[in-house]
Amino acid sequence: MSEITTAAATSAAPAAPSAAGRRGRGAVALSVARYALALFLGFSGVAKLIAHESAIESFDRMGWSHGAMYAIGGLETAGAIALLIPVLAGVAAIAFCGLLAGASVVQLTLLDPPNAVMPAVLIVVMVLIARDRRGGTAALVALVRRSA
Repeated sequence: MSEITTAAATSAAPAAPSAAGRRGRGAVALSVARYALALFLGFSGVAKLIAHESAIESFDRMGWSHGAMYAIGGLETAGAIALLIPVLAGVAAIAFCGLLAGASVVQLTLLDPPNAVMPAVLIVVMVLIARDRRGGTAALVALVRRSA
């Protein structure tokens, strides 16, 4: 009788994934998102730093100087590199939330309002990355406080 009970229990539907399994898949998804955003924002920053004609055109449409273009390009490039460094990823994601909020406002007011959705969506992803990397951010803050 116990053989039948054991066989029935074994053939039953698999149990729901454990919390560790869900955490693992979520962490992998956020890591992939982090790398993809680092590439995307890195290319965007480099385009501004090399004064690509599309970047110049956008900044001219806004009426902003080339100095602003280089500054934003430098911030994007530095942030993209920081996203790739685990201990800096959380801080970079937080900083990108501010940069992307500004990009969304600029799209709404100066450029193409329908394009303001993309930076807003990226803010949500950056918040998730910052939340996932909060341990590294706390360690970084502790390190800075100890050395100060």
